Amino acid sequence: MKHVHLLAALLVAAAVHGADKPNILWISCEDTSPWFGFCGEKQARTPNLDALARAGVYYNNVFASAPVCAPCRYAIITGTYATGYGTQRLRSEFALPDTIRGFPSYLRQAGYYCSNNAKTDYNTSDEKRLIAESWDGCSAEAHYKNRKPGQPFFSVFNFIETHQSRVFEQTRSPLIDPAERHNPDTVTLPPYYPDTAAARRTMARVQDCITAVDTRAGEILAELEQEGLKDDTIVFFWPDHGQGIPRGKRTLWDTGLKVPLIVYFPEKYRHLAPTAPGGTCDRLVSLMDLGPTLLSLLGLKVPSHMQGRSFLGKAAAPPREHVFGARDRVDEVLELSRSVRDKRYLYVRNFMPDLSWNQPETFSDQLDLRREITQLAAAGKLNADQLTYAAPTKPVEELYDTDTDPWQLKNLATDPQHRSALERLRQALRGWQLEHRDLGLLHEWQAALLCAETGRPLIEAAARIPFERILDTAWRVGQQGQVGEFAKRLGDSDPTVRYWAAIGLRVAGPEAASAKAALQKALRDNSLPVRIEAAGVLVAQFDDSEALEHLASVLSNTDDDAVVHAARTLQLLGEKVRPVLPRLREGLLRTQNLYARWSLQNAIASMAVNRLKPSPQQRTT
Repeated sequence: MKHVHLLAALLVAAAVHGADKPNILWISCEDTSPWFGFCGEKQARTPNLDALARAGVYYNNVFASAPVCAPCRYAIITGTYATGYGTQRLRSEFALPDTIRGFPSYLRQAGYYCSNNAKTDYNTSDEKRLIAESWDGCSAEAHYKNRKPGQPFFSVFNFIETHQSRVFEQTRSPLIDPAERHNPDTVTLPPYYPDTAAARRTMARVQDCITAVDTRAGEILAELEQEGLKDDTIVFFWPDHGQGIPRGKRTLWDTGLKVPLIVYFPEKYRHLAPTAPGGTCDRLVSLMDLGPTLLSLLGLKVPSHMQGRSFLGKAAAPPREHVFGARDRVDEVLELSRSVRDKRYLYVRNFMPDLSWNQPETFSDQLDLRREITQLAAAGKLNADQLTYAAPTKPVEELYDTDTDPWQLKNLATDPQHRSALERLRQALRGWQLEHRDLGLLHEWQAALLCAETGRPLIEAAARIPFERILDTAWRVGQQGQVGEFAKRLGDSDPTVRYWAAIGLRVAGPEAASAKAALQKALRDNSLPVRIEAAGVLVAQFDDSEALEHLASVLSNTDDDAVVHAARTLQLLGEKVRPVLPRLREGLLRTQNLYARWSLQNAIASMAVNRLKPSPQQRTT
């Protein structure tokens, strides 16, 4: 019997280390749309990735699940929707159930050496656990070369040369050959940009950054060949979401979510490819499908909890009909929009349509083009295409025919000829939110309170919330004739229903006048998010001094989620908060939360106070 067990172990080892188990190499980068040569971009200088696409398969219908890195990378490493686990907001710290693991852990159990060089950013308090279980090596030195002799590997190299910050003019220029630099005078601008020097510099720099990524990718591919591993390695190339410039990253148009994907199959694994070398596959793919796809390619079981769908290998799922996107809080910017995309149409539902896509963002506003767009919009110098991004508000619903309108500039949501597409995608999105329990509808403060009260991860702590009633209230936001219903729901037993009722009244603007008494009563609500939203409406519509004092008082709260919410609300109220300007200064001195500080600094600056003035005592000392 002992010899039988030894033989079985040897057979397993042979299967893992044998030629039937390919190596997997991922080359990923940041913030990059399909603006490479292999995607059809004529001004691109990307010879290395173009060559990889000619030898592999280009997937041209691939989308991120979020238009910002951390929630998207959470979805990739776990194969689950961030919106179902509370990890959809940037820099989330919600815990996960123990059953949610990093997918590379399953490869490691099968004998693979897994290395990650080096970005993680998994957006959960369990990030250390995910890293420890997923990677044999995770650092700037992590490399497949560190594996045991003959051991198959899954190795990730992530490049930051295209990150949003690298486009800022105060950062170092991309390290590329001067002959490869793009001329701002000859770049082609997308139609949603004004033709200005800042726009041209930005586009040229974006293309330079893409060339820099291509150079880095070429180095990794050359090293793979020099090591004699090219014929045994399946290579993936993908960015984490769309371009990190205005109307790209942080938005739900294709410019925020659509990315290129190349999969290269060496000859011995070409039978796994969906097309011949150099072919294009138009199958809908979400980046969260990557993990299940690797498991399927390697003949490993895809865990039942994974919501991503494998698109290659023995366990390949039927093609997707839809991909879904989610935009939530990023830094200090409180936002909530959802999207659903099929091969032709994009539908976006904005649950905070009173806010501009171009609302102030401290980090993004370091780009001179973004500041310029804001100034031109205020001066009335932008055309209709440019105002799709820079208008002061958003449509409640957006629908685009991507076949005839690839830049998504013409909103067809009110066009009777496209009514069936609107209703079909609207139903698909709402059904997805219901099926997968979109917990992004819970304010962070409320979500954290549920977790603290139960001692459980959010997906378990929120099991008993009246989700259908919450979803129904959120979907009423922006609809006509809802003010009376929102006033009624301000008295609902559930705090999240009351929260969305208050947002509904905020979006209603002057029409909320009939709900003034209900809003004033809500100032005494036991939920801080409800009180903050109610106060914001009362200040905006009625110049209510009591509500303004209430907002300012939240700045002294010990809960960061509440302070950020109050600070952002005060910032967006503009000049109406001048009476409590000293309280804003005090709040800025008190809080250590970066996002609250950004909002308060900008609120103070908007009232022509560029810095905190020292007191007479400080001046004398």
